[in-house]
This record gives sequence, C-alpha cells and structure tokens, in this order.
Amino acid sequence: MQATCRKATIDDVDILHDLIQGYAQQGIMLPRSREVLARQIDTFVVAELGDDVVGCGSLTRLGIDLVEIRSLGITDGYKGCGIGSKLVDCLIEQAKEQHIPKIMALTYAVGFFERNGFTVVDKEIFPEKVWKDCIHCPKQHACDEIAVLKMLN
Repeated sequence: MQATCRKATIDDVDILHDLIQGYAQQGIMLPRSREVLARQIDTFVVAELGDDVVGCGSLTRLGIDLVEIRSLGITDGYKGCGIGSKLVDCLIEQAKEQHIPKIMALTYAVGFFERNGFTVVDKEIFPEKVWKDCIHCPKQHACDEIAVLKMLN
C-alpha cells in the first residue's frame, strides 16, 4: 500500500499532538500544544496509509524567500518506508507554489535530508530562524542540530 499526503485538518490535531510528543519526549523535536497545532493546522500535511495517519510535517515561513520544514515525524513501525520523503516532496511542492526559493530544516537526520537533495550549511546563515525560534529554545546556547538547505527551481 502506498502512502498519500494531504493537508491536515482540525480533526488531525490529536494525532499530530501524539506523534510530535513522542519525538519531543526523546528530545529531538520541540513540543507543540494542541492549541498551537489547531492555530497552525493550515501549515501541516499528513501522510496516510489507508485510514491511518502515519506521518506529519509542516512548513513555516521565515522570510520572503525562506521556509522551514518542521515537525517532520513518522509513526513507529513505518520509518524507512519512504513516507518521510513523500512528506518532504509534498512540502517542497507547497514552497514552490508559494514561489519561495529556499527551504531549510534543523535536523539530526542529516543523511535523510541529503538523500532528499538538501545540503548541510552553517545555521548562522539563517538569522530569521535564530531570532524567530532559537531564542526560545532550551538548547539555544548548545544547539546540536544540523542545518540543511535546498534551493528550489
């Protein structure tokens, strides 16, 4: 069975929350409250296998020419099945539709993003990200995430 991607709806909030919390508890994703997810639901996409949501991701605008992939996660048992790449492709298409030429992420999964056409870059080239989010992060002075960037045509 092939996973499909669609825009998330308000009915997906609890599933998104549970998926993101699982990653947040491991210290590899920032937690998001149900309220924040409901407010930002239009930025999320989900991957489905049949009737089950098995992954999610969101796209956040950081500037006029830059968006960030956030909250990219796959349900345990479905990792390694191409679902993450399908979600990234969906988010890249959204960025292209918005005529945004650069898409970035902060990640521990560098190999995954490199396989999807991203390049490792110095995170200091993203002052938009630093001032918008990093100032609120508990790891701000010892960030161990790697920045990746893809230029879109």
